[in-house]
Amino acid sequence: MLVETGPAAVAARASLPAAIVASLLRAVQALAALALLADLLVVAAAVLWRFVHGDSLEWADEVARMLLIVVAFLGGAAAVAHGRHVGIRIVRDAVPPALGAVMEAAGLLVELGVSLALAACALSYAATAATQVTPFGLPQNLFIYPMVVGGACMAVFIAARLSGCRGRDVGLAALALAGLVGIVAAWSILLPDAAPSPLALLLLGFALALGSGIPIAFSLSVGALAFLAADGGIDPAVFAQQASSGIDNFVLLAIPFFVLTGLAMEVNGMSVRLIELLRRAIGERRGGLGIVTILAMVLFSGISGSKLADVTAVGTVTVPAMRRSGQDPRDGVALLAASAIMAETIPPCINLIILGYVANISIGGLFAAGILPALLMAAALIAGVVVFSARSRPAPVERSHHSLRHLLWSSAVSLGVIVIIFGGYRSGFATATEIGAFAVVYAIVVGILCFRELSLRALADLFVRSATLAGMILFVVAASQTIAFSLTINQVPHALADAMIALSHGGGAWIFLLVSIALLVVMGAALEGAPALIIFGPLLLPVAQGFGIAPLHYGIVLIIAMGLGLFAPPLGLGLYTACAVGGVSLEETVRPIGKYLLLLLVCLVLIAFVPEITLWLPRSMGFVK
Repeated sequence: MLVETGPAAVAARASLPAAIVASLLRAVQALAALALLADLLVVAAAVLWRFVHGDSLEWADEVARMLLIVVAFLGGAAAVAHGRHVGIRIVRDAVPPALGAVMEAAGLLVELGVSLALAACALSYAATAATQVTPFGLPQNLFIYPMVVGGACMAVFIAARLSGCRGRDVGLAALALAGLVGIVAAWSILLPDAAPSPLALLLLGFALALGSGIPIAFSLSVGALAFLAADGGIDPAVFAQQASSGIDNFVLLAIPFFVLTGLAMEVNGMSVRLIELLRRAIGERRGGLGIVTILAMVLFSGISGSKLADVTAVGTVTVPAMRRSGQDPRDGVALLAASAIMAETIPPCINLIILGYVANISIGGLFAAGILPALLMAAALIAGVVVFSARSRPAPVERSHHSLRHLLWSSAVSLGVIVIIFGGYRSGFATATEIGAFAVVYAIVVGILCFRELSLRALADLFVRSATLAGMILFVVAASQTIAFSLTINQVPHALADAMIALSHGGGAWIFLLVSIALLVVMGAALEGAPALIIFGPLLLPVAQGFGIAPLHYGIVLIIAMGLGLFAPPLGLGLYTACAVGGVSLEETVRPIGKYLLLLLVCLVLIAFVPEITLWLPRSMGFVK
């Protein structure tokens, strides 16, 4: 099951003073939301200043990056309080309840340790940077203190949840963890020649944490901290330094902006109107709701970029409609997950932004390269739905009080967001981050003036939700950077490159592509999307170029393969999200999703071996010579 404790679970379960915890949560959410709002205003002001005066605001970049770090760690703390960080709980849910309670307590203890370690390492990092200033003159510690505060707040929220566990379970969990650490320490002291290496401890710590249900961001942090502790020669401040540098980039501001855009469309009623218009356009035909699901994912993925937001926005409308019409919701959830895989390469997908950032690939080029592969996969899924639904009865078209004229007008206004996104890239007027900022402004203005469904309270809640979701994503990115650093200093990139070249010996680029697909499918299931790309993208791309494979083409192949793993049973974290949205169990979706995954795998192989599918559009737009 998905690691979720539900909103406000902290205060309900805690024996700590509930009012203090609730007040802290409100303060953290408010600060994260205000930082996101300030970031939006700074970026929008910088673009307008450049347009009017032909010059840039020198301070805007640094202030925007500082505010991004605030969103990342305070928003990540709010996500901890709400139980929004996700992990794989197959083992924890399969064991007897008594053992599961001990594992729950052990997981919370580990999360508490990671949070305290983050705050302590950040304090150490701040001490080393006490006299340093940024190029514009801001104190360097302004980029560090949000980690201290975020780590401390995470610790408070986790402690509140931990205090809701039985004392016996906490005691047994503490003994088990102490015993595990003691065994490793004794082994290293008594048998130093046979002791596990720091890299082995990294992999072991990560695997044990992830397998026991600890959220992915904390599992990654466990691996990195185990590596640094075992190495002994690295200053603990490096952990905080790498976590900060992993998100200290203007490009990554596009993540909270596109998340905010998608959620704004959901709040102001754009999403419901678009889906209803699609439903009326498709009509009462076999597989109609499935086709609507696919087309809706195409549209929403071209707006928000967040698979969590897209799956939620589409699934909460289409899956209940399938239930009401007597269709199988299990197949609906399976198709929802498969559609999310298809949409992985539709711009402005967050994973496209992350890969472009970590692998130094043109983000605009990746956006262009992902469109035709996504359309190919969408066409294959639609064809599959038509064939698979040949014997089912058509679902009736449900109509609201909205007239067709109103739906056409409101949908045209809603699709203006897509015009802003693609028009901005095509014109070269702005970067991904700046386009995201204007998409947010457009979505909010339309919600207030056109649809009149975005009140001041709803707007405040929108920024809180967006900061929390963006913080969760960015915290995963920060934790992934700590792992990537640990692997780099241990020469893993060179070893992996040599291994991939050896596996591909004699087969050339084709074998390398197949091995890459298999690797990213597995890693996408185990690591979740962003960590898999952050760790393996920069490692594999130079090898791919050595085989003569274009970076844009290879990047799209990696992202689709990662998406297959992310939504494939039994480990795919994305599939857990789809199941939670649709209200069905993971086991019930295994058979229905198989046929859709096979279709997408065939499409992926075709995309991998026919580079023109990815390269034709970016070449025609000038991204490839």
